[in-house]
Amino acid sequence: MLSIGDLSKRTGVKVPTIRYYEQMGLISSPERTDGNQRRYGRGDLERLAFIRHGRDLGLTIEAIKELISLSQHPERPCVGADRIAREHLDDVRGKIARLKKLEHELERIVSHCDGHSIEDCYVIRSLSDHGLCEEEH
Repeated sequence: MLSIGDLSKRTGVKVPTIRYYEQMGLISSPERTDGNQRRYGRGDLERLAFIRHGRDLGLTIEAIKELISLSQHPERPCVGADRIAREHLDDVRGKIARLKKLEHELERIVSHCDGHSIEDCYVIRSLSDHGLCEEEH
């Protein structure tokens, strides 16, 4: 059995986050010692590692909850898990596309600034006048 501190060290998840995941129902409330200390087992360690990896990949708490629920029925087809992963991939691709537009616009703004004085600074002017942007971002 692991204390909450040991679980935190083994998974890299901070103690307050572990408590939060308990409150959210992502991990079960642990057994407690006579001294009221939390004690976690191997299943808790594996579940927390699963959650951590999902969060590292940018999955929402809701998506992770759904994946946990799906994982409790190993005999079922994996279309639900595939759907969650595809939706998240689409979201990530959308964010990447928006970031590329933002990158392009920032490169354009920076390239127009000749670095004389603030009163003539294209960066400052372009931030003050959205009309100077090439496209919506």
